[in-house]
Amino acid sequence: MDAQRLRQAFTGFFADRGHTVVPSAGLVPQDKSVLFTIAGMVPFKPYFLGDELPAYRRATSIQKCFRTLDIEIVGTTKRHETFFEMLGNFSFGDYFKEEAIAWSWELLTGLLGMDPSRLWVTVHESDSEAEAIWVDRVGVDPRRIQRMGEDNFWSMGDTGPCGPCSEIYFDRGDAYGAPGGPASGGQERYVEVWNLVFMQYNRTKSGELQDLPQRNIDTGAGLERMLMVVEGVDSLFATDLFTPVIGAAERALSRRYGDDAEADVAIRILADHGRAMTFLVSDGVLPANEGRGYVLRRIIRRAVVRAHQLGVEGLISPGLVEAVIDVMGVAYPALIRDRDMVMEVLEAEEGRFSRTLRTGSALLEEELHSPRSTVQGDLAFRLHDTYGFPIELTQELARSRGKELDMAGFDRAMALQRSGEAVQNLLHQ
Repeated sequence: MDAQRLRQAFTGFFADRGHTVVPSAGLVPQDKSVLFTIAGMVPFKPYFLGDELPAYRRATSIQKCFRTLDIEIVGTTKRHETFFEMLGNFSFGDYFKEEAIAWSWELLTGLLGMDPSRLWVTVHESDSEAEAIWVDRVGVDPRRIQRMGEDNFWSMGDTGPCGPCSEIYFDRGDAYGAPGGPASGGQERYVEVWNLVFMQYNRTKSGELQDLPQRNIDTGAGLERMLMVVEGVDSLFATDLFTPVIGAAERALSRRYGDDAEADVAIRILADHGRAMTFLVSDGVLPANEGRGYVLRRIIRRAVVRAHQLGVEGLISPGLVEAVIDVMGVAYPALIRDRDMVMEVLEAEEGRFSRTLRTGSALLEEELHSPRSTVQGDLAFRLHDTYGFPIELTQELARSRGKELDMAGFDRAMALQRSGEAVQNLLHQ
């Protein structure tokens, strides 16, 4: 089962059970509390809160998502990414725990054929009701159910809809780490393939949990992780969604994936960031010095710096964009429509950065080779202000060499510049 068949199987399963198939919303959400669409439930937030009345009580979707919470890890593992697709089924005051739990097991073990003996379940430490449903209704061995704390309480941010959750993990076996289940076993061994959020609270700014007007279901199942299990491969980057983009990254770097650990990290970064930058620009995000545009600029430059470190001088974005559109254009036709615009934006941004990259990289390398354990804050500011290095990128590169960044010194230099700009503005008024 490839990615397109998995998408069709998932939405078809829930459509057969009375769910309306809802198209993916964009990566730029209408909800102002989040910068990007970070989860499948974000477009449905007004329905969960009771602020709007949906035209349907049950929905299913495949939602484009983008997160940078783990961006420093992306590339160093085979299971982290920034852009991803989230399979979801939702209930707005209709069914609740019993149906949602039973359907998740039926889809995974029936339709997708996963071996039940390799699946583990977690529930929130307070949720005896969900645990009882897993045991009594579904028939899961109680020894394969584990209670966890905050890891099993989901929210979209500091405020908003939230609730306890129950997750399903696939055990990849002894070769991938220690036993013990998801609560204490190897992180590479136990792969989360399903997250059932029992959305019943609204967290206020004061941290208080208030009951929502109705009890809801918010399922999140990462397409790429599920596809990894279904296709029987050991990495997100070995699925049919990624292999053509990995190939484009190999060509851009003139390196073969699997030959060298350092190059492999760079190849995974280019593959992931190539997907992210293509979708972000197609959805209307443009490189800038703040907000969403700053995040886009950061991932573009993170990829370009990695390529530069391996001796690449030409543009990397064109090949990556072409590969992403070839793979994803059937599921997301807007990519095909926007091909020329996306290419133009990314080539221009990469070209501007490349002109100052060589000098900035030389300065940073000199600092990283010094005996000091800390990268100086004034240098980090100079890299940021003159050479376009996002401070987070400098910090990440420093940590990769076992050094810390003098953030206090960086902040002082930034404040000094801003105060000088303020004085200049007053003088010219």
